[in-house]
Amino acid sequence: MIIAFSAGKIILTPFEVQVRLDNGCQLYAMVDDVKCHDDALMLVADAGAVRWNIKLDTSEQLQEIKQELGIG
Repeated sequence: MIIAFSAGKIILTPFEVQVRLDNGCQLYAMVDDVKCHDDALMLVADAGAVRWNIKLDTSEQLQEIKQELGIG
């Protein structure tokens, strides 16, 4: 599944989350290392050496990600 947002796009697979930003940066994380923060509309990856967060545009985008990945 691909979700577009103002800074680029998020690509979701059963095992991995990829964030491709319009400025050329690409971020990767395993699904098990990704969390969602509803109140801040944030997608957060935190797994030791991997640490990044992305602010989404709408709560609908966050809900789509949570549903697709089966995370809370």
